[in-house]
Order: sequence, then C-alpha cells, then structure tokens
Amino acid sequence: MSPRHHGTDATRIRLLDDALTVYGHQGPDGFTMTAVIGQSGASNGSLYHHFGSFDGLSAALYARCMARLLDALLDALEPGHDARQGIEAVVRAYLRFTREHRTAAMFIHASAYATFLPAHSATIAAEKQPRIARLLAWLQPHLDSGEIAPLPVPLIEMLLIGPVAETARRWLAGDPTIDLTRAEAVLPTRVWRSLHAEDDHRA
Repeated sequence: MSPRHHGTDATRIRLLDDALTVYGHQGPDGFTMTAVIGQSGASNGSLYHHFGSFDGLSAALYARCMARLLDALLDALEPGHDARQGIEAVVRAYLRFTREHRTAAMFIHASAYATFLPAHSATIAAEKQPRIARLLAWLQPHLDSGEIAPLPVPLIEMLLIGPVAETARRWLAGDPTIDLTRAEAVLPTRVWRSLHAEDDHRA
C-alpha cells in the first residue's frame, strides 16, 4: 500500500470514528455534517471525496456497525458448538454487543428505516451479505440433521434475531422494564426452544 493510499484510508476511518462519536454524544438530532466535520477537523471536500455525501457517510457507518455486530455473532460460534450451544451463544453475543457497544447498537437500530439506506444498499450489502452467508452456512448442517425446525430462512432469522433485537431496541430506548442481564439469562433458552425441531413437532 502506498503512503498516499494509507493516508486516504486513515482519513476515511477517522471520519467514521468521529461520526460515531458525534452520534454518541449528540444523538440523532445532533448528527450532522457540520458536527462531524467539527469533530474530525476534516474538510467538507474530504468528506465528499470519501463518501460522496453525508448520507453516504451515514450508510458507510451503518455498514461498519452492522458488520461489527455480525462479526460478534460469528465469533460466538465456536467450531465445536452443537445447534443449541450455537443458537444460545448468538443470542448472548447480540445482547453483549448491545451492552458493550451501545452507540454502535443505537446507530444500527435508529437507522433501520433511514432514508439513506435504499440509495446505498450496495455498500451495506457488501459488508452484510458475506457475514449472513457465513451464519447461514453454520445453520445449514443443523437444518439438514433435523435439529433445527425446517422453516423458511426468513422465519428462522426472525425467531433467532427478532426477539433479541427487539429487546435491545427497547433497552437502548431507555425502557425501564428491560434488564439485559435478565434477558441474557432467559432469552437464549427461549429462542432455542422456538427453533428446536422437537418442539416444532410437538406443536
């Protein structure tokens, strides 16, 4: 890598880091191009050069935060895990990421229906899809073996991620009834039961 290219990458990373800092300190209302430029010391031209627009920076930040969340879920899947151990580990990893990386988790959840997402779907997919494919590749042998109920993949995703994502969303929003420690003790087993093929057959 040339020194010039290295400097370009460093500027891009710094802008993303500073954008997340601004979001954490000022919230969605204070998350503006002016605030990010002020935090980073970069110029407007530098931001446009790297991201095309402030929406482009927001999309790149969303993609990076989502990639880090998915990496945390994948890291929780040890090779020796059976289906139940893996499912429960993913649930715990999601909750742990939410607690330990609150600002990134907030940005993910707050951006779920943001107007910038459709226009930058390719940027987001480039980070997200390979990781989703790895998660599905882990799931497939357990589907084939009959351990996990033979459901359409979108429904498996809803049962696996839906409950924990909603728990995280409410906790991030300040819902006083949500206790992440309690959720971590209860949700992994409950999510596993929703996906376990034997439970599906009994129903």
